[in-house]
Amino acid sequence: MSMNGAAAQLEMMQKSKSKNKSVKSRAVQEEIIFNQWATFKVNNELFAIDVMQVKEVLRYSEITPVPGSSSYIRGIINLRGNVVTVLDTRLLFSLDPRETDDDTRIIVVEYNEQEVVGMVVDSVDEVVNIPQNDIERAPSVATEDSDRRFVQGVSYYESNLIILLDLAKMLGSITPIIEETH
Repeated sequence: MSMNGAAAQLEMMQKSKSKNKSVKSRAVQEEIIFNQWATFKVNNELFAIDVMQVKEVLRYSEITPVPGSSSYIRGIINLRGNVVTVLDTRLLFSLDPRETDDDTRIIVVEYNEQEVVGMVVDSVDEVVNIPQNDIERAPSVATEDSDRRFVQGVSYYESNLIILLDLAKMLGSITPIIEETH
């Protein structure tokens, strides 16, 4: 092999190595963590909660009112022998109430590993995958009385703004903490 041929082969090998390194470094840089969010609409706004907290989605059915409960508590339902408290998200978010229709759903969520709560929403949309680095912090311009105190962050998905709710804050703000006595 001539010196020129050997030099050309060495140059090709070095280019190949550097190309592999850049592919590997790009792969490391592109290690993106996705979170799945269950989206739903309330007052024509798109909200989402962590899909891992959703137990099931039910068609709207008759809810038994609980006398003396807070205004945002619609009542209770019997879900396969378990009593589930059902919240009205519109009233919880300080919005005007709305008549139920064929799109109205109850999203049953697991809260604090022991409690199951239902949330009445205007409609259920879809489950979306959002990259963690696409989630922006919640705006801090809201007052304590608004629904923004429940916001974990916001993100755009297919040109739609999605308000990502922090279910623990949302339900924690309305559920009394039961302290265990020893």
